Amino acid sequence: MKLTDHFTLEEMIFSETAERLGIDNSPSTEVLANLRGLTNFLEVVREKIKKPIFVSSGYRCQELNRAIGGSRSSQHMKGLAADIVSRSYGTPAELAEVIVALDLEFDQVILEFGRWVHVSVAENPRHQILTAKHSPAGVVYEPGLVA
Repeated sequence: MKLTDHFTLEEMIFSETAERLGIDNSPSTEVLANLRGLTNFLEVVREKIKKPIFVSSGYRCQELNRAIGGSRSSQHMKGLAADIVSRSYGTPAELAEVIVALDLEFDQVILEFGRWVHVSVAENPRHQILTAKHSPAGVVYEPGLVA
């Protein structure tokens, strides 16, 4: 099912972990509506960068989120977040920089471990810009986009 011109429901809910563990990652009606809003945001980004965007993680039901060790308050569980890359555009850091520069209404843009960009949308966006890094104490989130 197409959610927008370039994003499908299938790619927004696909998970190798869910398939391997037999987890039903089907969204509710409310989550489906949220995914439409999220993919509309991604369409704007895609239009601006003029390159395809690959979604590595979109919606995660609670069971899937728990199985992968996701945050208990993850926006992924509401269909409001996606982890993305655009290899044909540039590095994850370059993608994060352009999303921030577009001055769009987003909840979070997080450059995660230099490997992908977490983007989320919300009704009352916090406009957080963060970088996630590994540390001896675990994952730390630094303000801004830090190389």
